[in-house]
Amino acid sequence: MTYLVIGGSASGKSTFAESIVSRLPGPRYYIATMEPWDDECRARIEKHRRQRAHLGFTTVEHYGDLQSLTLPGRGTVLLECMGNLTANVLFGSQKVDDPLPAVERGLESLIGQCDHLVVVTNDVFSDGRTYDASTTAYLDLLAALNRHMAARFDHVFEVVCGIPLCRKGVLP
Repeated sequence: MTYLVIGGSASGKSTFAESIVSRLPGPRYYIATMEPWDDECRARIEKHRRQRAHLGFTTVEHYGDLQSLTLPGRGTVLLECMGNLTANVLFGSQKVDDPLPAVERGLESLIGQCDHLVVVTNDVFSDGRTYDASTTAYLDLLAALNRHMAARFDHVFEVVCGIPLCRKGVLP
């Protein structure tokens, strides 16, 4: 089964995604996509590790090409988050020439390796602002990936102010 959890900043999407994972059988893998660029990133990463320490995850740091990722075994995977991965393949150390099909193929590879996949992604499309070309490219890519996952995945949830709204499927 595949689950997509989308929400704005600090909406509670990660907590909700973790609650989905807690209902599914293990082993549990947490694919962390935030690259430790600076002290602020490293502090956020450490904070997130402490917050999920009791959840029984094996953490896999992987910042880009999901096709190159081999999981230690089958089980339940939480990919946190598509927003970071998108930035990495568009601008960061994991940059690829044609990111949309590369990430889509990587998701399929990941789905083939696990029993359950839960992906957290961002809703960053509602502020009505106009951005420079590189930010617009990021928004366009993330939107395309979100549409792809929403169509492909079995279950889709939007988290608004800590309230999960089912858009497709049901909770496990």
